[in-house]
Amino acid sequence: MSGNAEEREAALTELRKRLEDALAHTGLTKAQLAARAHRSRTTVHEAFKDGGRVPSGATVAALAGTLGLSAEQKRELLQLRRAAAGERAGPVRVWDEELGKPIAQWDPHDLEVHPAGTPTIAASLGALAQRALPGYVHRAHDRVLADAVREAAGGRSRMLVLVGSSSTGKTRACWEAVQPLAAYGWRLWHPYDPTSVEAPLPDLHRVAPRTVIWLNEAQHYLGHSRVGERIAAALHTLLTDADRGPVLVLGTLWLEYANSYMALPGPEAPDPHRRVRKLLTGRTLTVPDAFDEEALEAASVLAQGGDRFMADALTRAHTHRRVTQDLAGAPELVRRYDHGIPPVKALLEVAMDARRLGVGLHLPQAFLIDAATDYLTDDDYDELTEDRLKAAFAALAHPVHGKQAPRPMRRPPGSPAPTRTPTPAAGPVFRLADYLKQHGRMTRQRFCPPASFWHAAHTHLTDPENLRNLAKAAENRYRLQWAHHLRWQAADTGSIEALCELAHLRERAGDQEGAETLYRQAADAGDTHALAHLVQQRQAAGDSEGADALARQAADAGTTYALRKLAQLREAAGDRRSADALARRAADAGDAYALVILAQLRKEAGDLESAEALARHAADTGGATQHLGNWWRYGLDPDGSPTPPWS
Repeated sequence: MSGNAEEREAALTELRKRLEDALAHTGLTKAQLAARAHRSRTTVHEAFKDGGRVPSGATVAALAGTLGLSAEQKRELLQLRRAAAGERAGPVRVWDEELGKPIAQWDPHDLEVHPAGTPTIAASLGALAQRALPGYVHRAHDRVLADAVREAAGGRSRMLVLVGSSSTGKTRACWEAVQPLAAYGWRLWHPYDPTSVEAPLPDLHRVAPRTVIWLNEAQHYLGHSRVGERIAAALHTLLTDADRGPVLVLGTLWLEYANSYMALPGPEAPDPHRRVRKLLTGRTLTVPDAFDEEALEAASVLAQGGDRFMADALTRAHTHRRVTQDLAGAPELVRRYDHGIPPVKALLEVAMDARRLGVGLHLPQAFLIDAATDYLTDDDYDELTEDRLKAAFAALAHPVHGKQAPRPMRRPPGSPAPTRTPTPAAGPVFRLADYLKQHGRMTRQRFCPPASFWHAAHTHLTDPENLRNLAKAAENRYRLQWAHHLRWQAADTGSIEALCELAHLRERAGDQEGAETLYRQAADAGDTHALAHLVQQRQAAGDSEGADALARQAADAGTTYALRKLAQLREAAGDRRSADALARRAADAGDAYALVILAQLRKEAGDLESAEALARHAADTGGATQHLGNWWRYGLDPDGSPTPPWS
């Protein structure tokens, strides 16, 4: 203690006089002052009453702030309070001038709220809009947060830590929750300088009333082996000291950290998180990974209202419902691609090209490595080593805001392989993140993959649908030899469609024998359309008997297309009786187009009434638009009145 009793009493008298003068200047009553300063009436009356105890520094600071005193006047009042309490001279604690700044002056990105959206979307919105946040969707945990904020605004100190996986919207939820406090002059303090461990501990005793303490990723504060327990103890003291409140402590934690802190140790085991566990008990709130139906509907409303970020995210997240992860992860994934080392960029570009040209989700590592060769410059290729490749894949598999790009896909032992992949790819397979797939589709649409890409696809890919898609892509880019080889590879892996495509190409080239051989292979594998092509070829070769047999085989297999095709060929050959019989068989089996052939045959036979009836029947049997075209073809007006050209 310092100063004698008279000096202390004089300082206290002067303190009360200045408070009285400031109160008179505002015109407030002491009850009103207590309410606005979030202090009890007893505490405020004690501060003004002669003979009362010396008020705490936090109370003096709260009263001075509510009375609108300047920073210098606050310092003078605090110096008088210290003298009245007999405390030794030292730095004056001007809480709300020292820690944090008004909430309205913070940029949410400086509080570690993730930027949102892909760079393509952000660029289209302009430089200023890139700093904007997407619209916010309120969920169940937001209501609990709002209750805590209301209690803090009403004068009760509160703490809430949001627990969940990466990028589930925890930090954004905290930011949205504190916005109402800005209107009441609350400040926000984000302790991070010089480090998260060193920043809070020395200053927690200086936190002013009406301050939000922002502990994003609270494991950096509470989980430290040396000071985590001390920080927890200081926070507990702050929250339970009525004279220092109200304050609001908001934090976020990944689930694994929360589980670690809350776990009880064994009987003989050390308890490294005892105080942290007591602090968090009753003060955690779980944030779900995915949006529920109500949240998805609200997000759709935002998207329909012009929120480009939300609309972009919903194009990918409508099935897995991890909307916040999509919003947060896209920028970082694309940044990793743009600034990655050459092997990383090359592997990602291979994956992007493969996905945009029709390859499925699972990309074999061997394919990615071999295909990347021509994506590297000569110098980069010369520096490529096994260690650098391993490092590249390690970087790609590292989580980004809860995502991976690409991520390894593994199936448990005994699980069936995908139905479209008769021979699973050897070695690990990867999956490109949806964000990068979309980014690659937009930025690389005019790029034709180099030879190493097509060679690696031919060598390593085994899914026939993937090979067919790449064959088509190669053909569209005039890589005709690769298109041919990829189709053969697809056919060799079991694609009947690829066999038919190869047969059609042989047919166009005039190689009828080669085409027929391939069509027969497809037909033997069960493709009925191949039978129809064989019917046409046999008919064109004058083999009516062979054509009939194939048509019947096709009909027995459940298709009427071959019967109809044969009927058209018989009609063209002048054999109308056979054509009529074949068309009738097809029509009886439900082929509406065969009815059109029958109508044509009846018309040419002079039976106009039957022709009209058959044409109308064709129009009533499915595919109405096309059948209406057939009506007009046979001279029927849209209103149904017959105007046959042959009448």
